[in-house]
Amino acid sequence: MASLLQDQLTTDQDLLLMQEGMPMRKVRSKSWKKLRYFRLQNDGMTVWHARQARGSAKPSFSISDVETIRNGHDSELLRSLAEELPLEQGFTIVFHGRRSNLDLMANSVEEAQIWMRGLQLLVDLVTSMDHQERLDQWLSDWFQRGDKNQDGKMSFQEVQRLLHLMNVEMDQEYAFSLFQAADTSQSGTLEGEEFVQFYKALTKRAEVQELFESFSADGQKLTLLEFLDFLQEEQKERDCTSELALELIDRYEPSDSGKLRHVLSMDGFLSYLCSKDGDIFNPACLPIYQDMTQPLNHYFICSSHNTYLVGDQLCGQSSVEGYIRALKRGCRCVEVDVWDGPSGEPVVYHGHTLTSRILFKDVVATVAQYAFQTSDYPVILSLETHCSWEQQQTMARHLTEILGEQLLSTTLDGVLPTQLPSPEELRRKILVKGKKLTLEEDLEYEEEEAEPELEESELALESQFETEPEPQEQNLQNKDKKKVVTCPLFCPSICCQIVAQAPISKPESLLLSRQVRQEGEYSGEAVGRGLGWMAIIFFSLRLLRVQFHLLFHLLQKSKPILCPALSSLVIYLKSVSFRSFTHSKEHYHFYEISSFSETKAKRLIKEAGNEFVQHNTWQLSRVYPSGLRTDSSNYNPQELWNAGCQMVAMNMQTAGLEMDICDGHFRQNGGCGYVLKPDFLRDIQSSFHPEKPISPFKAQTLLIQVISGQQLPKVDKTKEGSIVDPLVKVQIFGVRLDTARQETNYVENNGFNPYWGQTLCFRVLVPELAMLRFVVMDYDWKSRNDFIGQYTLPWTCMQQGEPAPLTPGQYPSSGCLPNAVLLPLPGYRHIHLLSKDGISLRPASIFVYICIQEGLEGDES
Repeated sequence: MASLLQDQLTTDQDLLLMQEGMPMRKVRSKSWKKLRYFRLQNDGMTVWHARQARGSAKPSFSISDVETIRNGHDSELLRSLAEELPLEQGFTIVFHGRRSNLDLMANSVEEAQIWMRGLQLLVDLVTSMDHQERLDQWLSDWFQRGDKNQDGKMSFQEVQRLLHLMNVEMDQEYAFSLFQAADTSQSGTLEGEEFVQFYKALTKRAEVQELFESFSADGQKLTLLEFLDFLQEEQKERDCTSELALELIDRYEPSDSGKLRHVLSMDGFLSYLCSKDGDIFNPACLPIYQDMTQPLNHYFICSSHNTYLVGDQLCGQSSVEGYIRALKRGCRCVEVDVWDGPSGEPVVYHGHTLTSRILFKDVVATVAQYAFQTSDYPVILSLETHCSWEQQQTMARHLTEILGEQLLSTTLDGVLPTQLPSPEELRRKILVKGKKLTLEEDLEYEEEEAEPELEESELALESQFETEPEPQEQNLQNKDKKKVVTCPLFCPSICCQIVAQAPISKPESLLLSRQVRQEGEYSGEAVGRGLGWMAIIFFSLRLLRVQFHLLFHLLQKSKPILCPALSSLVIYLKSVSFRSFTHSKEHYHFYEISSFSETKAKRLIKEAGNEFVQHNTWQLSRVYPSGLRTDSSNYNPQELWNAGCQMVAMNMQTAGLEMDICDGHFRQNGGCGYVLKPDFLRDIQSSFHPEKPISPFKAQTLLIQVISGQQLPKVDKTKEGSIVDPLVKVQIFGVRLDTARQETNYVENNGFNPYWGQTLCFRVLVPELAMLRFVVMDYDWKSRNDFIGQYTLPWTCMQQGEPAPLTPGQYPSSGCLPNAVLLPLPGYRHIHLLSKDGISLRPASIFVYICIQEGLEGDES
């Protein structure tokens, strides 16, 4: 199990010093700075810490969990302590997923550099590992954990303990027979290669062996022609040639002699099945494969709500880290709520709450730095401006000076456009979405007010918590409007000199309704648990503050509405109030965008679904979470995508089913944050209604045989003796009629190599909009099943074979097929599981057999 990592651990000077350990201060806030002793373990994969130099140590983090290392100058927290702590001695460890950063302060610049260089070296080594190297390292990790006395050998007692750690319950006699077979030195212990052989015996997969032998003439190897037969017959690689089969052998066969003889061993065959070529996600959908030259409104755009928050909506922390995480995961539309700050500097926070504040210029600088690290396609800054005229000018100056050439400050080629530009035309550009002064438009400062169309029981309470302006729909003929004549949309800022009187919100809109209900159950993992009473308290405070603002506006004779300098930076994305679809057609243009609360958007889909679809073929729509989601929970974005809504803003700090769907949807197309909508959502004459899908959409039937699982992690790692009872739940999300779920039986006490062998069947009307989610749960008869791992992907991105003809009687009306019915389901695929934060749980996976049947007899189109 020797590797490059082991060589570096014994030769690299930085890693040698890290293995000796060093004292550093762990920094959490201005008032929390504690001395800890950090030490890199001998495996090179984990760092432990203790309160004292020779005290009891415990794990701090794993190298595989680390995304990158930042120096002190790039740390938001350490910069705030620059007056008392030298930034040169500090650094930040950034983790994958939603785990908080770890800020450390070394005793000297030299020690800080040792840890920064050493950690980055280890991260680079882990990142560059191939499948076999990762497996070797994974085995090395287990060996270290099982070798309790750290003597480099494993007794049978240690092996028994290791089996429980690995989620395996095995007969003692059988385990001892495997142990003895692997102990070739007959020393009574396992070392190095002996442990590898023990692991291989432990993980021998009968279902894969049977498949291998069904194509192998001698049961020992697959010849080039035999492997080609497998690819064509089972994997349905219709265009597969001998050259492609040979390329796969060269890629996955571990032995040099096998490569020379053009044969694939059982190990090579298994390696192929576990690789990206055997993955359920079609490799052709991983890079950018879609047409990126269509107008922006033809794409789903990965969008974030209140991006600055990393916690709840009432008293959570605001941080530039929210923007870094969103942009690095491919988000292309981020939100910035800007308010007047001290010393003339605008600040960003969730207004009328106790959320912390950060400087607007720090947000802009962060966006400038991270906007295009993951994707080259345009980033949209969704500005919600609540600032005075003077601080709006400061905002415009920061945007112009900090973003520089990245900021789109004029139309492309300086020509008046007839449609929105494409993502390709806007590469590496940052666009501002916000209000703009235009010809004969109302200059309304849209304070947060109630939405009359909401459910009566949600009225007023939601309105006080909404973060997006949502004006009331009123009769345009009867509305007392203040008209101004300024300049055309695409104009220089010099001609936008205008001041207008602010409209006054009606006092009635602040009244509470008689009852308040919480909308549905939030399946996302709430950031702030137990916020019910806090929500009531903060709502009361916020209501008082809104009433104070109302009184303030009544006393004001006039106020500046929109600064021309800021207005001129809004080029293609002018925010406008939505009144009705008819009004939008008659009065609005393609460069204008409306925002909808989730409640209003869902109601519009039910009442006028086809009109909403047609609206979204020519104009952008942004949907944001209900103001009742004070815990930063999420809604299901699929419902809004079904109507063609482009920007469905999510609380990205909150893990859960809804974010799994969002992440899975944008995993395709290079993870660039833009996904081309289906053609029926781009056709302005579309007859599609998301609630009533009809022809020409063709139904498909999905058959999934869930075969087995591999190396599933423990739910509770603190209990050595606990072993999971796994089951697999398969869910379909799409139009309402397609949404379904089924699950297998659970396998008792086996998380290491459970076998199910059950077939599930789904019928889908609109596959172009369907998402497929696999969830592995730990069955618990006493309470709710515990989450183990999941994987979500678009239906259109599945690798699939084609089934042999089946008679109508073989298709069940619903539910699982009987285990005795062995359907010829081509397409063997592995599904590599992700954690709730979207981090890989490799080598944890499930093995399935997949196909899709079209045009079934008796189906309605």
